[in-house]
Amino acid sequence: MTDTHLFDNKNTEKTDIELVGLSLSDPNYFLFLSKRYEEKLLRYIMRISKFSREDAEDVLQEVFIKTYYNLNGFDKELQFSSWIYRIAHNEAVSAIRKKAVRPSIALEVEDLERFGDSFDMTKDIDNSFDRKMIDEALSKLDEKYREVLVLRFLDEKDYTEIADILKKPVSTIGNLILRGKKLFKEEYDKLIINK
Repeated sequence: MTDTHLFDNKNTEKTDIELVGLSLSDPNYFLFLSKRYEEKLLRYIMRISKFSREDAEDVLQEVFIKTYYNLNGFDKELQFSSWIYRIAHNEAVSAIRKKAVRPSIALEVEDLERFGDSFDMTKDIDNSFDRKMIDEALSKLDEKYREVLVLRFLDEKDYTEIADILKKPVSTIGNLILRGKKLFKEEYDKLIINK
């Protein structure tokens, strides 16, 4: 296959499932899948860990290696995005445990606006102090609550996708989100009071 054929617009418009199939016969097609998910997964890894961008990129590299080597085992009945997020979740948790750090969420301004809107907080949380308080409140949550809140409100995954990623029933995800929102609000309010 020539490079010009590989990088034509038709390939960038293919579905994840089509690219998985093509990647199994020609590894060059995996580049499209990795490019499609690179920034999303990098942000996700940084949000649930206290890693620098460089360390998160190392984790991401492991995610892509594991994804590629396990493509044959991918169940085409599942969503590819849920599957690759699951791999990213496992790699990030493994890396966090290896480093034994208390995760801190790396939030961007648009994340803060989305997150704040979801919790009926002020819509103009764009100063560094508010960012720090949200980051701190999320960091105080148990991993199971922090993870579902990040997936739901920052990565904008639906309950079914989160259930696929975390390998838990949808009802459990709903309960974790509900409890996580309550706990987050309590932590955030404590920080506001002590401000």
